[in-house]
Amino acid sequence: MQEQKVLITFFGATGDLASRKLYPALFRLFQKGFIRNHFAVIGTARREWTDEYFREVVVKSVQSLTEDVNQAEEFASHFYYQAHNVTDTHHYVVLKELSEKLDQKYGIEGNRIFYLAMAPSFFGTITQHLKDEALLTENGYNRLIIEKPFGKDYASAQTLNEQLRHSFDENQIYRIDHYLGKEMIQNITAVRFANRVFETMWNRNHIDNVQITLAEQVGVEERGGYYETSGALRDMVQNHILQILALVAMEPPQSFEAVRQNKINVLEQLRHYSPEEVSKNFVRGQYGPSLDGNLPGYRQDQNVSDDSNMETYVAGKVFIDNERWKDVPFYVRTGKSLDSKTTVIDIVFKEADSPLFEAETKGKCPSNRISIHITPKEGFCFVINSKAVGNSYGLQTSHLEKIFDKIFGLNSPEAYERLILDCMEGDMTNFTHWEEVAASWKFVDCIRQAWDNEASVQFPNYPAGSSGPQESFDLLAQDGRCWVQK
Repeated sequence: MQEQKVLITFFGATGDLASRKLYPALFRLFQKGFIRNHFAVIGTARREWTDEYFREVVVKSVQSLTEDVNQAEEFASHFYYQAHNVTDTHHYVVLKELSEKLDQKYGIEGNRIFYLAMAPSFFGTITQHLKDEALLTENGYNRLIIEKPFGKDYASAQTLNEQLRHSFDENQIYRIDHYLGKEMIQNITAVRFANRVFETMWNRNHIDNVQITLAEQVGVEERGGYYETSGALRDMVQNHILQILALVAMEPPQSFEAVRQNKINVLEQLRHYSPEEVSKNFVRGQYGPSLDGNLPGYRQDQNVSDDSNMETYVAGKVFIDNERWKDVPFYVRTGKSLDSKTTVIDIVFKEADSPLFEAETKGKCPSNRISIHITPKEGFCFVINSKAVGNSYGLQTSHLEKIFDKIFGLNSPEAYERLILDCMEGDMTNFTHWEEVAASWKFVDCIRQAWDNEASVQFPNYPAGSSGPQESFDLLAQDGRCWVQK
């Protein structure tokens, strides 16, 4: 472990993300000694806060992580606040003066991370000012972390990327997807490439289909205004789901540095659909009130139109046009206000042929399966066939399961903790490259455009608290398959 020397400037420091995720992530790094004496944090936003009030907010945000008040206050003493209008040149001049003062005070040696935790519409303005007002140093590193959404389609994402590239090179831009920081997501590469028994079968000759489920119990809550411009397709499929799919499907990398390129290759090989193909391979849904009336429908949100056609659920069949995955369907689904919170990847193998069990199984043995559970439980499940107890040779399925306990969760770094440390260390493996973003948007745009051109859609089509629209189950049934996770 090496202590990191760094000055982090948060744009959007008074927001919910900062207090709920980012400050606790930094505090965990502080507790573990990754940052200690040679770091400082500048928070900027429009609110007129003082350093003292800012530090009180920081202490409150980490109070559940320690019983040592002195430790929390020592951590918060490294935090400074500057009220900031992102369009005002003078504010960047003042910000530079403060940055240089803190650099000298804490011996930071010019290392800078600029974290943009605010609306993407400000990204170009901020980064241009950072360059023009010389906040980028020459004697240390300069790195930019940006949150999603990265554009609303390929054209807007490309424009945004061009704006960023005026000030930062691609190897300085860390596009964060917090799913890539989750312990079990990072375990995908270990399961595949550290186990010969799996990697040799990880192809179309042995795998029947792959299923990726990101189900949420919560509705849009107070994010109805945002969701009206996003929807489940842009909010979840374009980033989280396609990133997981790329990790599952990529070719074996020779090093961790090659992971991003191999993911790019997968995303560029996604089969793009015509409008007619979209209607056959993708379905969408929107939740209405629950059957018992206790849960509101999407349209009941005060920021949502009474006749909104924005989807809160997406299910689809995706193909990757390469030799490894030719004709293997990747079924994906995600939705709000469902009956359970579940993030899981199911690798379903082809049925085995065995003359020994023809009479018992009508010629086909049940499929083996690997399930990688990401949330709420974390772990693996390998489903195999075994002989049923008794005098016959009937089969039963047995679950070889390793579900990690709470201690595992407590010892695992949180996603933001892991990713912020990766940025400090210059490791871009778990951040999204521009070419990944571009390929994802090109695929998603085909679906979005087809839906936008449809004359009408029957919404709502599933009640809150249910398992989703029937069309999602029909999508697999027409292929003679079903969702593993009911």
